Amino acid sequence: MADAVDVKVTHNGRYFIVALQNRSDATGETNVTKVDISTLLDRAGRTALYCAVDRIEYSVFGMSHVRLDWDHTTPDEIATLFGQGVIDASGEGGRVDPRSAGGTGDILLSTIAAVAGGGYDMTLYIRPKA
Repeated sequence: MADAVDVKVTHNGRYFIVALQNRSDATGETNVTKVDISTLLDRAGRTALYCAVDRIEYSVFGMSHVRLDWDHTTPDEIATLFGQGVIDASGEGGRVDPRSAGGTGDILLSTIAAVAGGGYDMTLYIRPKA
């Protein structure tokens, strides 16, 4: 078996809003691409080359934590999430992909110490940049 996961992407004119959900059977996820940056367009309609994550609303339960990274040769951390909360970095320009060497800049997700019945619900507010 595998964890039951869902990804929904909407756009509100400013942000791509990505809703992520997982209900685990204890399999877990490791470096799973949740956002393919090349599928997003910036406000001028250009294909995104990188992005900023302005806000993360999350609830993590039945696992140690969830880690979000940008895909690079050495992944760059966006956030480590446990419990529930909100990270609002919009006032500082968001958490911006540092565009390190290698990789795609896609957003990856890993669950740590997942147990059956655990999971996460989170919403990412993403601004693509070209």
